[in-house]
This record gives sequence, structure tokens and C-alpha cells, in this order.
Amino acid sequence: MGHEVDVPWTTVTDLQPDPTHGPHPAVRSLAASAPTVAADRLVAELVPPPHFAGASFESYVPDPAHPSQAAAVERLRRATDAVVGSAGSSWWRRRRATPEAVYLDGGFGVGKTHLLAALAHAVTTAGGRAAFGTFVEYTNLVGALGFRQTVEALSAYRLVCIDEFELDDPGDTVLMSRLLRELADRGVALAATSNTLPESLGEGRFAAEDFLREIQALAARFDVLRIDGEDYRHRSVEHGDALPDDAVRAAVSGRPGATLDDFSALLAHLATVHPSKYGALLDGTTLVGLTGVGPVTRQEVALRLVVLVDRLYDRDVPVLLGGGGTQGLFSDEMLRGGYRKKYYRALSRLGALASAGAAAAG
Repeated sequence: MGHEVDVPWTTVTDLQPDPTHGPHPAVRSLAASAPTVAADRLVAELVPPPHFAGASFESYVPDPAHPSQAAAVERLRRATDAVVGSAGSSWWRRRRATPEAVYLDGGFGVGKTHLLAALAHAVTTAGGRAAFGTFVEYTNLVGALGFRQTVEALSAYRLVCIDEFELDDPGDTVLMSRLLRELADRGVALAATSNTLPESLGEGRFAAEDFLREIQALAARFDVLRIDGEDYRHRSVEHGDALPDDAVRAAVSGRPGATLDDFSALLAHLATVHPSKYGALLDGTTLVGLTGVGPVTRQEVALRLVVLVDRLYDRDVPVLLGGGGTQGLFSDEMLRGGYRKKYYRALSRLGALASAGAAAAG
């Protein structure tokens, strides 16, 4: 279990924006947006994100050097058949049966989210209903609807997929354990993923073991699938070379859907927006320009940034990084701490988005 940190999502930090580099007058600023999100939108958006809209078992290319990848595909195909095959069963028969429950364990960049999205798509295509969201999105849903209403809403699905199951906050983990237990008792199939650091792969199923221990009532139900392999993005977590701030401003100027923000100002604004609204914050955004990017020294600020990066990645929104880029974005202490899985995932994804941004800017 990592070091527990109380994250004050709605408290303004003492970060101060750089007054010398405000948003370009012709470009929208994310820091000027304050979206409102209805609870029913949170439920409606429990679908695979645009980045994985076309994910399928066929489009996943297993690495021959890692047989566990092909084995995972075949296991998930069988899970699809089991979930869809039970769709016509009565509610009582589904309760008496043991629903499918699979858990994908492995390092970042091996395609776990792709496979999870492929499973959701396959079930949906076959006539079942599948919910897909990250761990954080489900905890946000409970906060918006209440626990009992969330159980009722999710019980309408044949399959509930939880991407990036997290063990950082014991309270949230217990909450999700209870939620999944009640869903399983109602015959809802479950699928989840975890992230294990590459250097931890030889240490056994660290994430899976912690996950199963935290949800003891569900442990016997889950079939843990280990997926080995290299990060398919094939990029160093320190890539994402910085652009001059002036180049970032010039690249977004006049571009439809582009935004421009001073990095510190955006981080300060994120403290005033609940993370369940970060997706809505990006509505209509096609390119994000950030100037003055530099090290994030406070853990609660860094965790908000991680959520924003996940939403950017989900939506395939390219990013232009000014300042220092990803270099030293998270401190060595953060990358060794209890939240390291999140930070490494964020660096991997932000680097990919920065590469896309540089290509988009020519």
C-alpha cells in the first residue's frame, strides 16, 4: 500500500500563475472554463473513450515474444461468450451463478486498456450492455449519485469494466470493493486492469495481490491474467521535448479548438474543478498548448495533473509543451513513492501526446 495522501480536490492551491504570459487573446483558455456536469452525463459517458473507440480483439497484435498476450486475448474471448450467453438468463439465475470476473495485471503500455475496451465492445456488439470507466470515474459517480443509486444504475449492465484499479486510497478501495461485491451478487460480470511498474514485474503480481487482498469477498471470483511485454509506445518516459513558449503560442494561434494556458495557472485552476469534470473541461478541444511547463513539487497538484493527462489521452488531444517539457516534471521522490504507477503512466501518455502535438504543429 502506498503512502496515503489527502487530496483536497476543491481547495485552491497557493500556486500563482505567471502574470507575464497570459492566454493569447484569440485562443481559448482551459483555466477560464468552469464546466457543470449533470449526474446522468457521468453514467452516459461510461463507454470506452475515443482513443479506444475502435479497439477490438482483432486489432490487438500480440507480441510473439510474450505468449501471455495471446493467451489473454483468448481468455477474454471466452469471457465475452460467457457474459453474452447469460444475457437471456433470469435475474434469479444470474444471481445464483458465478458471473465472469477477470483481472488484467501487467506493466503500462502492454495493451491492457485496449483489451478491456475490446471486451466491452464485443459484449455490446453481441447485444449486452457494458459500462467502461476508470477507477476514479466510478468513485466520482458514487460521489455524484450516492452509493445505492450507483449500484442500481450499474446493475442494468451485463458487464462493468474498471480501468486502472487503484490501491492508493484505502477508503476508495474499500468503497469500490463493496460496490463490486454488490454488483457481482446481482449477476453483473466484472473486468479490471492494474498497472505494475516495469521494474516490479519480476516481483510477482504485486498489484493483483494487493487488489485481491483488499476485496477479500471477491477474491475467489477473479481470474487474474498476467500480461507481460514492453511499452508499445516505445518511448522513454522522459521524452516530450520542450518547445519554446513563443513557438507554442504561434502554433495554437488561430487554430480551431486549440487552447493556450500558462502551466502554473492551469494547475491552480484544476484545484477549483472536481476531477469528474476534467473531461467536460476538454469539450471541443483539439489541441492544448502549455507554456512555462516545469516541475510539479506538490503531490496533490501532481495527482490532479495525472487525471487531466488521462482525460487528454482518452480523447486523443495532442499537447504542445513549452518550458521544460516532461523533463523533471515529477521529482525522483514522487517516482519512487506510493503513486509512482500513476506518474509513470502520465509521463508515458503525456510524451505520446506531446509527440502528436509536435507533429500537428508541423
